[in-house]
Amino acid sequence: MAQKIVAGNWKMNLQFDEGEKLVNEILEGKRSNSVSVMIFPPALYVQHFSELGDGRISIGVQNFHVHESGAYTGEIAIPQIKSAGGSIGLIGHSERRGLFSETNADLKAKVDAAIANDFKFIFCCGEPLEIREAGREFSYVKSQLEESLFHLTASQMAGKILAYEPVWAIGTGKTATSAQAEQMHAEIRSWITDNYSDEVANSVSILYGGSCNEKNAREIFACPNVDGGLIGGASLNSESFLEIINAF
Repeated sequence: MAQKIVAGNWKMNLQFDEGEKLVNEILEGKRSNSVSVMIFPPALYVQHFSELGDGRISIGVQNFHVHESGAYTGEIAIPQIKSAGGSIGLIGHSERRGLFSETNADLKAKVDAAIANDFKFIFCCGEPLEIREAGREFSYVKSQLEESLFHLTASQMAGKILAYEPVWAIGTGKTATSAQAEQMHAEIRSWITDNYSDEVANSVSILYGGSCNEKNAREIFACPNVDGGLIGGASLNSESFLEIINAF
């Protein structure tokens, strides 16, 4: 069975003391034991927050470099992240694709780097508005997976975490319904089955990353192929984040 996961992506938000307070509130709050909780703060905070979490929540990074060391000013390497207590990274978030022009080939290299360093990751995929309006959302997302992820072996793919982000429904005033989320999640799982097996597909956690919040989480998480959420703004408040965690 796929693991149930709620992950908070803070992006470039919160000062250190604000983040520390938030982590402590999450740790002290009543949380479902059946849900794995992950937090992706600014990389500067990873070591301290991983010590605070003490294994009760996973602390990750929002980005990392493909090389293990070298002259890459401003970048961080997986071995450095692991040595500071970080246990997981995001790959292919829509903002990395859109704002920083990361290509499917770039993301494949990050996937390979994570595999080589035994580093967990959440692989993000999703279509922008113009693709959705053109009716090409399924072929677009399938290509993202085929070009960056589906080269992995069955054993490497088993148990991985994906996040579907309907980019067209984030900050556009448009809303993705739970039915639309379930439709894409079901397609993604079917593609994994086609490339690997039912067993591998059922072991993969597919999270929803389209403006999921405390008001819609219960409905979204009730969808058969939605295994949790990659939460943005609602993860910056402990009450709303805990409510989402307990929405299963």
